[in-house]
Amino acid sequence: MNQASAQKQTDGVRRNDAVNAGVKAVDMKLEVIVIPVSDTERAEQFYQKLGWRQDVTPPGSGVFQFTPHGSSCSIQFGNGLTSAVPGSAQRTYLIVSDIEAARDAIAAAGIEVSEIFHLGPNGPVGGPDPQHGTYRSLATFSDPDGNSWLLQEITARLPGRIDSGMTSFSSVTDLITALRRAEAAHGEHEKRTGVRDANWADWYAAYMAAEQAGTELPQ
Repeated sequence: MNQASAQKQTDGVRRNDAVNAGVKAVDMKLEVIVIPVSDTERAEQFYQKLGWRQDVTPPGSGVFQFTPHGSSCSIQFGNGLTSAVPGSAQRTYLIVSDIEAARDAIAAAGIEVSEIFHLGPNGPVGGPDPQHGTYRSLATFSDPDGNSWLLQEITARLPGRIDSGMTSFSSVTDLITALRRAEAAHGEHEKRTGVRDANWADWYAAYMAAEQAGTELPQ
């Protein structure tokens, strides 16, 4: 490659970096996922039964919108919203902090839900992950059209998935379960040190922030 070609390539990379930097600064939030259904009334009844919040939509639009508890993203369905085949939305993730409690609540609402399973070295294995490792325990259920949902228990994020400078919880339930995990870990901390930690609130806060950001947990 001659000097002129090398300079041209370098200039191109710089232009791309500048464009990418601009795009990265644009705040974009995933707001709605459209799911395909064949019977909007039946789908409406199902998601009402599931306990998701039914949001207001323009009168006469034929559009239905529901939002899972604790979620910033909603689903929509209705006539003419999508050309996808009803039931073709598969394994859309629903993240929970306690998969056993979530599954029990769905089953109690009269909705058929699979048994909990976890990912072993050779594939799915019945029952939750023995150590309740984050990302590992799952369960599934479907709406009347066959659009399927995948419950996944996440208690700590992989590094880089959460802004390490910001800690937030999307629901009271998530905050409660995070506090309970911090309480259990703090109990082990006090056993190791052999003394009562008067600054337990500081330790809880550091543990919960690190757990959510996927960084090293305090010991």
